[in-house]
Amino acid sequence: MRLLFLVQAEQRVILDRLYEGIASHCDCDLRWLSRDEQADLQGYFRREVDVARYDRILFFLRFKQEIRQVPFIRSVPNLAILEHDAYQNYIPCKYTGKFSRHYARLPWARVISSGFMVSERLRQEGFDAHFVPKGYDQALLRDLWLERDLELAFVGSTKSGAYSGRKALLDELGKVENLLVTRTQSGEDYLNTLNRIRFFVSADVGMGEYMIKNFEAMACGCVLFAYDQGEAENRALGFVDMHNLVLYRTVADIQAKLAVLRADPQRTQAIAKRGRDLVTERYSFAALGKAIVEALEPPLRSRPEPGWLDRLRSRLGV
Repeated sequence: MRLLFLVQAEQRVILDRLYEGIASHCDCDLRWLSRDEQADLQGYFRREVDVARYDRILFFLRFKQEIRQVPFIRSVPNLAILEHDAYQNYIPCKYTGKFSRHYARLPWARVISSGFMVSERLRQEGFDAHFVPKGYDQALLRDLWLERDLELAFVGSTKSGAYSGRKALLDELGKVENLLVTRTQSGEDYLNTLNRIRFFVSADVGMGEYMIKNFEAMACGCVLFAYDQGEAENRALGFVDMHNLVLYRTVADIQAKLAVLRADPQRTQAIAKRGRDLVTERYSFAALGKAIVEALEPPLRSRPEPGWLDRLRSRLGV
């Protein structure tokens, strides 16, 4: 398969190993688009792209730029969209419902989403949606077998409005437990900090899927305390409470399970090992790159008959 893969040149999360994982399983033309190029996809394609050369064209671009350029994007053949933020379609935020409206204007495009239930809901709405979860950078993150001198910690941002639920939970937990909430530099600093943490508290409150930090913490040998995203999501990922991670819904849940594990170091070590083994086997960016290519391979949907857009506008009332 000949793939044109368009990604953001400026992205907060470093996903180079994921891109390499995709490229290692197909004939991949990977291109990093600047903000200006993402804002003018028609001009970029006119100057730089011969669409006839590719079996698939995969977008992993800023959603707010995509929704502004639907008239052009409808002309892109063999289109697929990789999306790590489509959970925002189903939570109260500025993008509530906007992913559904966007994909309804591109009904032949394949959507690869990082949430199991997000993918299920998109399929129920009639979209060609496939599930490939988030994961971790296997070239950077691993268990260093260091002394874990930080018992309970979270590493990451709590400042964004999207993280208000995360901040509220961590603030509440910090009032009753000795919780460290910190930030690090990417790379070695982040790796070393994760390897010092015994219990990593992830707080993806209200997001409906598991963010990258969950997989990163498990890969580094932490016992992951993860906000429970539901039975279906857990089953799809192989997450089993008190077996390979610890699930919770309230601060009281965290405290009760912390008490059990503090009293049983062997059980703590066993959960950490099983969690690490699970993610290193299934959720490295190398493995997920292969899964994304496999999701791209089946035939895409045919484009609808002429007049589909007028019918869609009528159905949507626009």
